Amino acid sequence: MANEPEHDDPAEEMREEIARSRELVSRNLSGLRYELDFPRKIRRSFQTQTVLWLAVAAAAGLLFTVLPGRKKKVYVDLKSARKSTGRLLEAGFLLGVLKIAANVLKPVIVSFLKKKVSAFASGSRHSGK
Repeated sequence: MANEPEHDDPAEEMREEIARSRELVSRNLSGLRYELDFPRKIRRSFQTQTVLWLAVAAAAGLLFTVLPGRKKKVYVDLKSARKSTGRLLEAGFLLGVLKIAANVLKPVIVSFLKKKVSAFASGSRHSGK
């Protein structure tokens, strides 16, 4: 009489179940990666329906150029606008005066610096001997 093999070892059954579940998870994961590969899907769609993609792109570009831009409303307080205008005029006047003063005083400052540098250079020559 042949001995009929009894049930496998419970550990062996557990290993087989783990192997089956790993294979199932691996298959599901590769399917998920395939479904979520959007760049590949877009490339393939563009290759098969090029005219449609170009028409949609042209329509979107036309729509963006035809639609008017959003106009932003700016509310200005007249009192603060007058104050800022006055300050701006003062700053411009001050800069103009400084520019004129710099042009007038430039020769005086240059000659003064020339004398100081020449005095310093002649003084250093004598002290070095």
